[in-house]
Amino acid sequence: MEPKVIEKDTFRVAGYQFEANLQQVKEQDLVGKTLSKLKENADLFQHKLGNHFYLIQVYPMKDQFDVNEDTFTNIIGYEVADEDVPDGAILHTIAKNTYVAYTHKGPESDLQQSYDYLYGRWLKANNYMPVGYDLELWDERYKREQPDNEIDMFIAVEKY
Repeated sequence: MEPKVIEKDTFRVAGYQFEANLQQVKEQDLVGKTLSKLKENADLFQHKLGNHFYLIQVYPMKDQFDVNEDTFTNIIGYEVADEDVPDGAILHTIAKNTYVAYTHKGPESDLQQSYDYLYGRWLKANNYMPVGYDLELWDERYKREQPDNEIDMFIAVEKY
């Protein structure tokens, strides 16, 4: 699938948040641990809209940002219809925005190749710049390290 530019309306995600760089995320399996916690507490998220998950990654807007070295915010949660969240969870609102949408196919360990392509080549070649965050949608196609794994990626952008 070729990347495409889409609009997404405002929506809310309730879940758990942590701060780390990509190296820490991988070494400490922070995504796996946070996703397990979310699944264990699924019944507490009473206003979730389906069983899909979002990973939201919010990056500091600074020159020479390095995802492997610099800390950024990670939120893993359910899309929700209400602001009522369980104790210990957070609510994050994602404003209406323009996104470059792309479906990564293959093991999650190869996901960085898709990010490198989108951030490193596609955005620049198509006159878009990132605005500080991206999303991953994990639904029934999410099979972490399986070859038939699929993850929908959304990079928040603006035209320059």
